[in-house]
Amino acid sequence: MPSTAVPAFYLGQSAFSAPGSHLPRYAALPGDPRQLARMARDLVIHRLEGGLFHHVIPADRLHHDAETRYLDDILHLITERDPAPLNHRRAPADRFVGVCRDLALLHCSFLRHVGVPARLRCGFADYLGPDGFHADHVVTEYWHDRRGWRLADPQLADPKVAAACRVGFDPMDVPRDRFLVAGRAWRTIRTGAAAAGSFGVHPPEQGPLNGEWFVAHSTRLDLAALNKVETLLWDTWGTTSTNTPHAPYDEVAHLTVDTVDLSAVRRLFTEHDVLRVPKTVLSLAPFNGPREVTLR
Repeated sequence: MPSTAVPAFYLGQSAFSAPGSHLPRYAALPGDPRQLARMARDLVIHRLEGGLFHHVIPADRLHHDAETRYLDDILHLITERDPAPLNHRRAPADRFVGVCRDLALLHCSFLRHVGVPARLRCGFADYLGPDGFHADHVVTEYWHDRRGWRLADPQLADPKVAAACRVGFDPMDVPRDRFLVAGRAWRTIRTGAAAAGSFGVHPPEQGPLNGEWFVAHSTRLDLAALNKVETLLWDTWGTTSTNTPHAPYDEVAHLTVDTVDLSAVRRLFTEHDVLRVPKTVLSLAPFNGPREVTLR
């Protein structure tokens, strides 16, 4: 596959990023990736940002919004709460209650629509938790005609959020040593350069959502996202915390850490039973509890 075809693959919407019946609302989208990141940011409140925005998030929205996988459903909730155009900044009470994945998916959908190749990347950020800890996170990776693939964090597109996270970099050009794609985190653990417990949702002393099994899970999610299957962060399949074979994730890391070989990534995803997303996944939703979900 010629290199020029790699960005082109990421121009098309996926089943997860397609706006569906809300496509007419995309007619006036600006072409600037930075403006699109701020637009996405102003439509979503992260479920942990209630205090930052001085807003008490209703419990029913924490439960209901959390299971919204597809962008057309996210846009339905946003416009149902406030029917204004998408470039209108919503009040916190009218925003979709989401997480980093939802912000990145919205940004990615906007970018694809205006002709900028974009994809989600799953991994770990060192700017969202205590020093020395890499927190589970999702960002956008978008194509820059002169500089190639750039990482953007739409969660930081609001200066108030960026200030709270004390970041000193441009959110539209996140340094790759501040956000480690999942395969790089996997390599870091495998080589002994960092402790497995320093990667996850919570540091080891605060809960069990960290360690090698969790990084393996994130590596599966990142491979799926590179194949435009942008599941929820708590959708799981394949291996479990008690059975984490190294070989599949070593291979994913080899293909996804630096230059992504799209043909090889698509072949691995399609042919490997542990890595391929099945039609039915197990959702470990943090508020609603485990349940099986059949994807579209």
